[in-house]
Amino acid sequence: MGNTTQPNNVHTKTLFLTLGIVFSMAVLVAASVPLYQMFCQVTGIGGTTNTADYAPDVILDREVTVLFNSDINGQLPWKFKPVQRRVKVKVGEEALIFYKAVNESDKPVTGVATFNVTPFKTAYYFNKIECFCFTEQTLQPGEEVDMAVSFYIDPEFDEDEDVDEIKELTLSYTFFPVDDYNKQFE
Repeated sequence: MGNTTQPNNVHTKTLFLTLGIVFSMAVLVAASVPLYQMFCQVTGIGGTTNTADYAPDVILDREVTVLFNSDINGQLPWKFKPVQRRVKVKVGEEALIFYKAVNESDKPVTGVATFNVTPFKTAYYFNKIECFCFTEQTLQPGEEVDMAVSFYIDPEFDEDEDVDEIKELTLSYTFFPVDDYNKQFE
């Protein structure tokens, strides 16, 4: 008579190993979006900026022109645009600008904005003190609002040889209906 327990042990081990791998992959998939967002915030990859409570005490002579862009998902019945298209700031200096949003529909609509800074290699140095991004914004029918963005460019920007040639950068926002935005990150 042969030993039949050995093949069963091999199959059991293979089953548990396979289930362990599948479980690990499911956990990685579930955690990938928040982990990627944290990674992008830390590194500035993909145009993700940093946040700060206040601007630094150091203001340098180097000036950078910041351009402002706005886009809207086609499903959102809003107009959305920067109040000013550009501003020249000194590195380390706090700037305050506004975007204007108007709900053109006859019902309340909630939207949320994503953002990036280009060229991507400058995003790490772009610090927001106040911003409307990633916060749901509900506008009543016909309502018009000004949305503030307060920011500065970190003085370390001036020490990075990879951005020596940069004279201007662009801060860009895209507004989505809140349901479309949530589907992206589910």
